[in-house]
Amino acid sequence: MSKTFNTLIAVLSFGVAAYAIVAYAAMPIGAVLHPDIRVTFAAHSVAIVYLHVFGAALALLLGPFQFWRRLRAGRPQLHRWIGRGYLAAGVGVGGVTGLLLAFNAYGGLWSRSGFAALALLWLATGLMALTSIRRGDVPAHRSWMMRNYALTLAAVMLRLYLPAALVAGVDLALAYPLVAWLCWAPNLLLAEWLVRRSAEAGARQSGSGFALAWRA
Repeated sequence: MSKTFNTLIAVLSFGVAAYAIVAYAAMPIGAVLHPDIRVTFAAHSVAIVYLHVFGAALALLLGPFQFWRRLRAGRPQLHRWIGRGYLAAGVGVGGVTGLLLAFNAYGGLWSRSGFAALALLWLATGLMALTSIRRGDVPAHRSWMMRNYALTLAAVMLRLYLPAALVAGVDLALAYPLVAWLCWAPNLLLAEWLVRRSAEAGARQSGSGFALAWRA
């Protein structure tokens, strides 16, 4: 990916994380939400809501550093500690509480199933990233981390798509269930395409190297 694209992703991630932290640390719970959505949040304990918000915000803050090549190469120990914080406190806490919140999401079955699928895939890809690096499979770890962070960015896309839909005149009752899927599914498809493209490029390079060695 280009440096400009990576920078844009990082800026959006930091911006949404800062917004969430300020909105929930300095304001009453749910104050920034649409009144209809705020009602569903009230059905959960304050602890679950705060754990989800701050867990997801931490994942947004730490995620971009995991893809910083200089950090991986120059400070591998720091890279590992940031990764532990991202997966455990960010994805782990944010994913479990997100799954609990999904069961009562505004918008009915489509919203609930969309956010539940997001939470389950977020947790599953995080677990795969962890198990792959534990067995020393760095390429698989990077692929799973790419998929996982694509799902982390659902928090960003949600805050872009939903206001855009409402400004365009789409009713909240229709927009929210759609965005519950659109905020993460295209992200994951793009990540999968990038992972496969990278694997194919690596295979071509390996094949070329083997052919040259064979001819030599």
